[in-house]
Amino acid sequence: MTERTDAADALPSPSGDLLAKLEEVYKDIHAHPELSMQEHRTAGIVSAWLREQGFRITEGVGGTGVVGLLHNGNGATVLMRADMDALPVRESTGLPYASRASGTDRFGQATSIAHSCGHDMHVTWLMGATRVLAENRDKWTGTVMAVFQPGEEVGQGARAMIADGMVTRFPKPDVTLGQHVVPLRAGEIGWRSGIMLSAGDSWEVTLFGRGAHGSMPQRSVDPIVMAASAVLRLQTVVSREVAMTDSAVVTVGTLRAGMNENVIPDQALLRLNVRTFKDNVRTRVLAAIKRILEAEAAASGAPKPPDYSVISEFPLTRNNEAATQKVVAALKRHFGEDKVREIEPVTASEDFGLFGTAWNVPSVFWVIGGIDPDRYNVAERAGKLDEIPANHAPDFAPVINPTLRAGIEAMLAAAGAWLIDGYAAA
Repeated sequence: MTERTDAADALPSPSGDLLAKLEEVYKDIHAHPELSMQEHRTAGIVSAWLREQGFRITEGVGGTGVVGLLHNGNGATVLMRADMDALPVRESTGLPYASRASGTDRFGQATSIAHSCGHDMHVTWLMGATRVLAENRDKWTGTVMAVFQPGEEVGQGARAMIADGMVTRFPKPDVTLGQHVVPLRAGEIGWRSGIMLSAGDSWEVTLFGRGAHGSMPQRSVDPIVMAASAVLRLQTVVSREVAMTDSAVVTVGTLRAGMNENVIPDQALLRLNVRTFKDNVRTRVLAAIKRILEAEAAASGAPKPPDYSVISEFPLTRNNEAATQKVVAALKRHFGEDKVREIEPVTASEDFGLFGTAWNVPSVFWVIGGIDPDRYNVAERAGKLDEIPANHAPDFAPVINPTLRAGIEAMLAAAGAWLIDGYAAA
């Protein structure tokens, strides 16, 4: 890591003692994950932490969300956000602090639970940043708004907090800041102006057939055959209906039908996910999906058209250009040019941008690597980067060091660009 300028030194790096304490906090949260909109224990941990640092706490925002305010004289208001929820995944990392938690998901199904996306690291990052800010109030002025958000994985959390009056209950920020751990070298930072993350749409679709005995298929309208044919045809949406200069992803993540081998069921259920970077491509892809599903139902002689319900909707994550350049300059001063690089748009989706949109203020979102650099380098030389565990994989878990320190320092550097006089221009 390069030496920082005097302006950047106004906010010190986390101490060894703080990092050691936060490492234990991280391991505890990792071992006790909570599903979306059920983050009661995690919310309690962050609320107690913020209260110790002198933040004014509001709990239960949008369900389990926590907002902490620290006023420190006149100046900018900076919103710093971390998401708290985990995934319905069985962890396979083999770590000594691996999750063994289980619960009930949003569809009423029993499931294992794991922090396979890295939100436990996000929570710990923001806890560290708030402690450093609280202990160094002589070095900055303004207001810090620490937002610990529920339900990011299902696209409900930011909307729930906004619907709960967040825009009117709390000060208007000058900027909203967010970051995410990803499978890059630990300590490396990726950024871009404009579109950073894709839009995401998830649907649940029920295909209707007519049930019958397995020995009498002529009496049925088989929804399994209908569904299988539809899934194969849906693969042509991207390959044949999206221009090569554009991009999209269509994934069928669930296909469920029937209970017995000799019974043809009367329904099949699909859950599918779409990622796009352009509004017109999104519109075209969603229309094509609906057209294909309805055509397959008609071709099969289905008794009625498919039924659709929206599971989640994620907007495009757009980084404000001027605010992004301000953040990037601060990050490069702190970490050095070689650790901070521009990347291509990421096909993951987020609801973070809804906060900036609700207040009509700039948003900046960046990513931080969490993979052991030696492991990453070996995989890169072998052309096997795709084999490194990525977010949502059951074996994904960032290395604690230097990922923990890097995320705290990145958030402090970015926030300092607004909170420290002269820092942005230093």
